[in-house]
Amino acid sequence: MLDYASKFDAGLEYHAFLAKYGTDEQRRRWEAVHEQVALTDAQRELLGGFRRDMKVLCLTGAWCGDCVNQCPIFDHFAIASSRIQVRYFDRDANPDLGEALSVCGGARVPVVLFLSEDNFQVGWYGDRTLAKYRKMVADEFGPVCPTGLVPEAGSLLAAVTQDWLDEFERIQLILRTSGRLRKLHGD
Repeated sequence: MLDYASKFDAGLEYHAFLAKYGTDEQRRRWEAVHEQVALTDAQRELLGGFRRDMKVLCLTGAWCGDCVNQCPIFDHFAIASSRIQVRYFDRDANPDLGEALSVCGGARVPVVLFLSEDNFQVGWYGDRTLAKYRKMVADEFGPVCPTGLVPEAGSLLAAVTQDWLDEFERIQLILRTSGRLRKLHGD
């Protein structure tokens, strides 16, 4: 089993990760998506209301298109909430983390591992969100029926942002209602 505390401490913050692992072109692509991410007032309010610290290990690759389109979202969440600390890890430089967080038997990215403030695993999620998979299936196989479940192309980033926010909120609620953490914090 991984030593999550040490692993988290070895991770890089958003811009440091890109400076170390990204080429100029990769950093440009990440920044272009970063500029497009727009949290709504309600999303910022939700994130600002988080009461438990959460550590997030993000296994990623600067070269990865799915990462380009999702990881900038996490930086926006961390900016909006002082309770979220995200550390980024290059998949190829961290095979131990890649193995621990494999998806469908493969080293997929991005994958995030959520930890409590005291480094207990709370959950993990990746590699694409439901909105992205719905779009991929509709593009590949055509819509099964006109349900409206597949977001329009222009709103895919907003839908993916909401999918990730739902997962961050779910983890926050696990932390908030944890008997062990409630006892620790006296609430």
